[in-house]
Amino acid sequence: MTTRYRVEYALKTHRRDQFIEWIKGLLAVPFVLHSQPTGVFEARGTVADMAAEACRRYAEIMKDVEEMIDDHINHQDDGLQHQSKLKLLVPSIGNFFTRLPLAEAFKYQDSLRFISSRRFVPPSFNDIRLILNTAQIMGVAAAGALDLATFDGDVTLYDDGKSLEPDNPVITRIIDLMSRNTKIGIVTAAGYTEAERYFERLYGLLEAIRDSKVLTIEQKHNLVVMGGESNFLFEYSISSPHLLEWVPRRSWILDDMLTWSEPVIQALLDKAEAALNECITNLSLSALVIRKERAVGIVPTIQGAKFPRESLEETVLVVQKILEMSPVSKTLPFCAFNGGNDVFVDIGDKSWGVLVCQKYFGDRLGRSIEGKRTMHVGDQFLSANGANDFRARRVATTLWVANPDECVTLLDEVAEFMRAAERKRV
Repeated sequence: MTTRYRVEYALKTHRRDQFIEWIKGLLAVPFVLHSQPTGVFEARGTVADMAAEACRRYAEIMKDVEEMIDDHINHQDDGLQHQSKLKLLVPSIGNFFTRLPLAEAFKYQDSLRFISSRRFVPPSFNDIRLILNTAQIMGVAAAGALDLATFDGDVTLYDDGKSLEPDNPVITRIIDLMSRNTKIGIVTAAGYTEAERYFERLYGLLEAIRDSKVLTIEQKHNLVVMGGESNFLFEYSISSPHLLEWVPRRSWILDDMLTWSEPVIQALLDKAEAALNECITNLSLSALVIRKERAVGIVPTIQGAKFPRESLEETVLVVQKILEMSPVSKTLPFCAFNGGNDVFVDIGDKSWGVLVCQKYFGDRLGRSIEGKRTMHVGDQFLSANGANDFRARRVATTLWVANPDECVTLLDEVAEFMRAAERKRV
């Protein structure tokens, strides 16, 4: 996945997040003006004064950005988001589901990462990414209950290509969320049609839920697995041999998905397969094409072999562009992405998968869970068009992690701020 060779890798336009880069540029000014590299030779008090002043200036800038987001949300509410100042400055900015208390979030992360105390290293891409995560968690906590949390699999819950094993510390955090009536969705690109295959990847969590003394029977069933981005739904079932039960598509499909006819799906996959074969030829890749029910991709011909990172990126961009220019893509959403050592094209994307979870766990009146009460956690947000977590931003609040360890830390933050918000409301 992208984060195996640094989330900060942003040498190409398609690898950058414009909003983070913009904030990074704003914070570069006070760093240049107030950092004191010579502090290594000076009295301790001078260094402390420098850090205090840098902290004040960084927080002021984050407060200014926070207020610009508030203004953008006001324009959003009036249907005029394209006229906001933030949209003019950062054209790629989307909609926000909650306020983002960036100044407060900066102070929280500064107490952990000592950003203001650094004299040679300015606020980085990762600093800002984590500040935005904290601000989003604070925003969700202030908005009310967290009704739904959805997670990517590889590099989010467990290492790339691995499984969610019983000793993974993320399991206790997910069970804690479930004990507070948060619904859980595992929204993964893995497109299996058998419950057994998902059990192999998630058995540690599934068995922990089964054996939990904390969860009620009802809470134990508040978990679904959405496979193939948005194509195969399984619900937790304590009576099933693999603790997951297939949910027929007709019982969960969204109205907007009814137009995804089989001939159109196969036409798009045919186009994608032809593009993949073209890349195999042009880049001399030793690759095998894998065609699935709702996906097509390439994997190394020899098990254990590795594709060059640049070849994976090139293949994603070529296939994506060919499909975007094809008439069939105008009627059918798709997602082309680099999976770390493979490239796949899936029908639909994570935004549709999260939407299905929101509807599936909605109320008896048929109302879906709102985006401001939904949190999607993933690792692939860098590519504005290809990364498979990026599009979840359209339908829910999102948190960007670099690895499973960060996911654990982030869920600890969620618990901390949700409990603090509950105490305030009492």
